[in-house]
Amino acid sequence: MQTLCIENDMTIYTAAEQRQILVAFLESGADLEINLAQVNEIDTAGLQLLILSKHEAAQAQKTLRFVMHSAAVTDILELTNLTGVLGDPLLLVSNSGEHACT
Repeated sequence: MQTLCIENDMTIYTAAEQRQILVAFLESGADLEINLAQVNEIDTAGLQLLILSKHEAAQAQKTLRFVMHSAAVTDILELTNLTGVLGDPLLLVSNSGEHACT
């Protein structure tokens, strides 16, 4: 399984760069995981990137999971009622600082 750790905010200001990273990541394998533990801020542009990633993975018949959802990610998913649409269980980050990203 390939894992990508998002280490920046997912906002309109980072969307273009992150889109390129996500597209390249989707080409890296068939069983993929994106760790969202370090996302401190996410807006609708970031949310669109998550939805796009899920959609593109499904179109390519790949498995893509989002894991270790930060509080910011959980908040926007609940606010927009999209938790079920992304189809991943919400795995919250503990305050211990352990995010499984190196």
